[in-house]
Amino acid sequence: MYDVIVVGARVAGSPTAMLLARAGYRVLMVERSTFPKETLSTLYIHQPGIALLSKWGVLPDVVATGCPPLDRAAYTYAGVRIEGSSWPVEGQQASYAPRRFLIDTILTKAAVDAGVEFRDNCSVTDLVFEDDRVVGVRLKPSDGSEVVERARLVVGADGMRSTVAAKVKAPYEIEDPTLTCCYYSYWEGLPTRFRLYQSRGSWVGTVPTNDGATLVAAYFPQARFAQVKGDGLAALLDTVRHTAPEVRAEMDAGTQVERLFGTGNQLNFFRRAAGPGWALVGDASHHKDSITARGITDAFIQAQLLVDRIGDTLQDPDRLRKSLDAFAAQRTETLIPDYKSTLKTAELNPPGHHLDLLRAAATSGELSDRYFSALSGACPVNEFLTPELLDLMEEMREVRDLDERGAAAGAR
Repeated sequence: MYDVIVVGARVAGSPTAMLLARAGYRVLMVERSTFPKETLSTLYIHQPGIALLSKWGVLPDVVATGCPPLDRAAYTYAGVRIEGSSWPVEGQQASYAPRRFLIDTILTKAAVDAGVEFRDNCSVTDLVFEDDRVVGVRLKPSDGSEVVERARLVVGADGMRSTVAAKVKAPYEIEDPTLTCCYYSYWEGLPTRFRLYQSRGSWVGTVPTNDGATLVAAYFPQARFAQVKGDGLAALLDTVRHTAPEVRAEMDAGTQVERLFGTGNQLNFFRRAAGPGWALVGDASHHKDSITARGITDAFIQAQLLVDRIGDTLQDPDRLRKSLDAFAAQRTETLIPDYKSTLKTAELNPPGHHLDLLRAAATSGELSDRYFSALSGACPVNEFLTPELLDLMEEMREVRDLDERGAAAGAR
């Protein structure tokens, strides 16, 4: 019998298993895929996630892959560009965007080194219940046999379409419509810079990663998915040409080095995060549009939250229940602000004051850094709008109104 069985071995499952094993628990981790394997991802890990990698002692392994540090960012909208750096989090100012087959392997190895028993190419077919409490899993290894393993806690870290969530019938506590679809590929020959570009109805990002490659992604309204998926590469190239022409020129001078990736199924939800004998972390627990690239960072945060809350309560069912309830509440409280701001961004239709905000933030390096700190999570969303920034935004609004009235008068 295990203390914990973790289902899923990627950026939510491996850290959860690793931290539980380091806490002295006997942990089994299973993964339906065979590692290493690529998966859909925008790769970017924000500073709070990098701080956790450092805390866990695995950041040096990420750096050793040759993935470039990204300590500056740029964002362009309606002719206004701001550049800056996120505030550091626990001493970590650079972000990184390692390829998923690398970071997943690094985290899985760290879990195994901590004492986790790992079985890949091993699917969960069902859960084992006793008196409405999860007490184990039914596994189907690659040889086709069926194995039952028992544990005091089963953690579902098995993605947006989580088998664990389905088997425990975890309800959606918050659910919102799908807002965007996304297509991306990789090019060599682009500058090593993290850049974002927006126009009404589209969003483009460049994310430097390993081996001199840069991920170039374009986001479209979900309503365009049926049209875009017919020729995703043409749609990507056309959107970059209109929204980020400097990037399009770089792509023409560079070389596409991988196939096209894409998805139109970016769900937005919070599921119930825990129940009798079970918990959910990562995309199984909470998923939102990838436009703000928060998925990996949020997975790390959830893993740390869960293990911190469990502490030494695993042997006592009543204390464990209270710990899991506390984890579920803290998960939502921690992640809901970025969820709301991500959905506003994914509408791809910035309000008028957004341009005023950018113009105000562009007036000083301090305000530009505050803007990128809000994007990274280093500055809480609810602390972003300072009185100074609001005053500057009002000045920018007045200037914008004067410009619009002048343009209207000129047209007459």
